[in-house]
Amino acid sequence: MQFLKILFWALIAFAAALFTFGNWKWVPISLFGNLVAEVNLPILLLVTFLAGFLPTLLYQRAVRWRLRQRLAAAERMAADLRARDVASPAPVPANAPAPHPAPISPVAVSPEVA
Repeated sequence: MQFLKILFWALIAFAAALFTFGNWKWVPISLFGNLVAEVNLPILLLVTFLAGFLPTLLYQRAVRWRLRQRLAAAERMAADLRARDVASPAPVPANAPAPHPAPISPVAVSPEVA
């Protein structure tokens, strides 16, 4: 499985290199005022990709962190409740009658055994 993952990323890198080599052109970008910036097309695409990907990645990481914190707190609370239940069993009232044992049923003895 690790080999397939490495092969996949190698193919992605090769495709990106081919795209970069074939599209290394200057692209004019009109900024505010009369400013014009000339940027290479692959660099422009990389910057726009990162501008969309990074906020989403950061949000997803924050949500996962928050959920892990909530899960850890719930696990701690469950462990505390289990420890409290084990440490202090329910008190038995002093005047409560003792439970009756279950009646013992007679065992049938077959004639072949005897």
